[in-house]
This record gives sequence, C-alpha cells and structure tokens, in this order.
Amino acid sequence: MSLSVCFNDVVKDFGSVRVLHGVSFDLAPGRMVGLLGENGAGKSTLVKILSGYEQLSGGSLEVDGVVRHFASSREAEAAGIVLIHQEFNLADDLTVAQNIFLGRELRRGWLLDEAGMRRAARDVLQQVGLDIDPDTRARDLIVAEKQLVEIAKALSRHARLLVMDEPTATLTPSETQRLFELIARLRSQGVTIVYISHKLEEVERVTDEIVVMRDGRFVARGPTADHTRQQMANLMVGRELSDMFSPRITPPPAEPLLSVRHVSVPGWAKDVSFDLRPGEILGFAGLVGAGRTELFEGLLGLRPRSAGEMWLAGRTVSFHTPREAAHEGMTYLSEDRKGCGLHTRMSLQENLTLMDLDRHARPRLDPRSERRALEKAVAEFGIRTGSLDAPAGSLSGGNQQKLAMAKVLQPNPRVVVLDEPTRGVDVGAKRDIYFLIQRLAAEGRGVVVISSELIELIGLCHRVVVMRAGVVQATLDADHLTEEALIAHATGTH
Repeated sequence: MSLSVCFNDVVKDFGSVRVLHGVSFDLAPGRMVGLLGENGAGKSTLVKILSGYEQLSGGSLEVDGVVRHFASSREAEAAGIVLIHQEFNLADDLTVAQNIFLGRELRRGWLLDEAGMRRAARDVLQQVGLDIDPDTRARDLIVAEKQLVEIAKALSRHARLLVMDEPTATLTPSETQRLFELIARLRSQGVTIVYISHKLEEVERVTDEIVVMRDGRFVARGPTADHTRQQMANLMVGRELSDMFSPRITPPPAEPLLSVRHVSVPGWAKDVSFDLRPGEILGFAGLVGAGRTELFEGLLGLRPRSAGEMWLAGRTVSFHTPREAAHEGMTYLSEDRKGCGLHTRMSLQENLTLMDLDRHARPRLDPRSERRALEKAVAEFGIRTGSLDAPAGSLSGGNQQKLAMAKVLQPNPRVVVLDEPTRGVDVGAKRDIYFLIQRLAAEGRGVVVISSELIELIGLCHRVVVMRAGVVQATLDADHLTEEALIAHATGTH
C-alpha cells in the first residue's frame, strides 16, 4: 500500500523565471510529512510536479525507486498519487457525484451507472462527514462544502500517496477534527501523506516530520517534535519573527461610521444590529453557515435583504451593487479570492484599478496613472512579483491576497469589510496583513474582519460579534475575548 518518493535536484522554470532551484529530499512510505514554506516558496509547484499537473525542467522524480515522468494527473493517479488542490477544482454545472467521478465514470455496459456513482459518492461523502445529496450542483455548495467534496473526490481515487494543500482552510473546528480522524485512519492503512498548511498548530499536531522550503529551495527537515511553532515560522521566513500583532490602540469616542439596525437576509441572517466606529476593528465570529458572509453580502447589494436600515457616516444608505457601495465609501473583500476577489487572467494593473477607474480617466483611461498606482501598491503592500506586467494568477496566494486588499482600498473607503483576509496565507504574509489592518484602523477607518481563526479575531479586534444560525448571540469586547468564550457562543453552549 505504501509508496516512497525521492526528489532529485528538481528544477522548474516558467519561461525565464526559475521557481525551483535543485530541490532534493525523499518521502518515506507511510509517513505524515508537513511541507512548510511561505507563499511563493515553491511548495505547490513541487507537489504539482509530483501529481502530474506540471512537468519538471531538470532533475528527476523517483517513485518506489523508479524514475517517473507523469504527463498528466491521470498518470499520477494511476500510480496512486492524488493531490487535493488548495483552489477548488470542481465543475460548477455538474453534480457532486459527477464531480467525484469526473474522468473515471462508472459504467454498466455502454451506459453510465448513475445510480452506482451516487451510492459510491454518498459513501465517500459520509467518510468526510458531509451530509448532502450527491445530486446537488457544485455551484450551490458553500465554500466549506466544496472543500469537503474535494477531499471526498481524492479519497475515492484510493490514493497511496495523498497531498493535502491547505485542507482545513475553510473548515470549522468540528469538521477539522473529523478530517484529522480520517487522516489517522489513512495513516493506519499505510498511506503516505504530504500536509501543506500555514496553520502551524495543525502541523505540530498531525505530522511526523517537517520539510521546509524557502524561495524555491529546500532549507531544512527534521522531526516535528523537535521544532516549536516559532522555530518552524523562523525557518519559513529565514529570520526571527516578532509578535504577530502590534499593540491594540483604543480608538477615541466617536459617532459610528456604520450603523446597522434590524437587518434580515432571507435564509441567512435575522434582525442583526451593530455599530462600527472610526478606528475600530470589529470582528465577526461563527461557524460555517452562521450567516456572517451572507449578512454583509446583503448589506453590499450582493443578495437581497428583507428588512432593516443602514447608516454610513450618519446618512441613510441602501446599496444595490458593491460598486455603488464603494462610491459611497464602503468596500468588501470576498472570502473567495479567485472566484470573486481577482480576475486571475488580467494583469496586476488591471485588477488594482478596476474599482476606481474614474480616478485614472481624464477623460480617457491613462495607463501611466494606473502604472503609478500599481508601483505604489507593490511597494506599500509588499507585493512580490517577478514582473509588474504579470497576470494576477501568476502570484502566490499571499501576494494575490495583498493585491486583492490593495484593490478594495483603491477607492479610499471609510469602511472596509474583509472576509477571511488571511485564508491560505503564509505566516509572513499573515503578519503583514495584520499590521496593514491595524494601520487602516489607526488612519481612522472602520474595519470589519470576518474570520474563522479565533486567534486572529482575539489578536486584532476591539470587539467581536458572534453569530449562530443567522442570529447575533453576543458582542464581546477585547477584555472578554477568549477562544473558549467565542466557541461557547458560536455553538450555543454558553
């Protein structure tokens, strides 16, 4: 059942840019290996080579002692190597069952065995704890459900080596615990697992050893038990990391920038009220399905709301589109970075200025003005890119997130809503984003942070609103922010 892998001096070039520089290490059979590194370190490229999605430019890959060159992911899967993508790889128009068996459909004679695929899909969905109809269209799933379908799809391929790239990024604590139990079962069956995650507490908990990459190079490996989280973080960034959060500054008393009263979003949020003051970072906590994202989509005009009122800077407002909201001084960064936050095939410049084209049109669009804005954003937000003319999709996850944040800040909003701002982001970029959020508040803006990471909310926020089943359960100030309190209110056990 087990499978061993050896990377021998692996090199990968994209055009004239080298992203992997002679990477060499091995993966022993039946081991649980944490593959660590900042965004852009080369982790995802390396595992895409292993799983047949990319071809190496130099060096070799050995599987069970035999040099292999996988021309496609199908060839790698035939050898027992399966990758669970960080970014979803589902066909929205197909059902869950069709997605799970896409490319390897079950047949009865000349016909597809639809009933057999539904039964098998239901079994594998049960393994990951997802209770949905296999005939549900992928487009109708929420983000966390899509992640679990990706995991189920990988399990259905009977992997001997399973690569998990940020598998818990969208999962609740209970779903994460179920995944860890599943991982333990797979390990007991001899499956080799490569676990890529920026959540170092998870790496510490589930892996046997760590391999660290930096700037496309192998830099260290060793038993997980011999490394603290701080040591792992320092190896990833190549320097000592100071505190993740700067000291919290209490904003002076002031009238609210944003006031929401008795807002309801059908099916998602009911009778929600809150205030956001200048200089305040207001968190929203809750389990998946609590209605946090949908509440703000209703406020921004992305979905209908059935009741309630909203005031921005003392003026009654009601938005029909996010563009209208941005014009009035309120912007929103979606939790779905690639689906809604960025146009990955467009250039950095086009993405950056898309929400604020009026500023760069006099009266025609001025590319030089856009270029100056991009150069300023790259410097100010620490966006690492090989070329200013590169498409947004060529950036690492952390740098894409910085670009997306720069984009929503282009209109110079007074209120910024950030939904899962550090999902899938490495520890160095995460710290940069935390400092940026605190800087926005220090400038007198109001910042809303919707997050599933409790430590993030505790470290950043002045107050946290906790929602459950669409209803506000509590609003906790900084002095009462603990993981235990947030979980208790979110689960209804307080």
